[in-house]
Amino acid sequence: MNDPDPSRLMQLRFLERVQLRDLERTRRWIADEERRAVERQRGLQARPPVPDWLIEQSLSRHVAPVYVHVGDCHMAGKRSKGVTRNAALRALTHGIDACPHCRPDSELGILD
Repeated sequence: MNDPDPSRLMQLRFLERVQLRDLERTRRWIADEERRAVERQRGLQARPPVPDWLIEQSLSRHVAPVYVHVGDCHMAGKRSKGVTRNAALRALTHGIDACPHCRPDSELGILD
């Protein structure tokens, strides 16, 4: 190993070790990414279905809810809770506003 002029064969063996190490690292990265993809897919499959109807609560617990939304409304806030069709109908008939974007009152057959 202390040769002042390493042979071509020794250089090629060194290159081979380096490339094998790089290949093993790349294979680990691929395995890690495949594992993450499986976990991501499992998470998507385990996610509960989007509710059909939402009621958006106000900032204060002492104030009536703000809006009734269709389940996939992009304007529904983080304070929204999934409800049944009957609960959404009841909320609309008791004065809670329908979201002006998704118009759940139209979808439920209730128009002002």
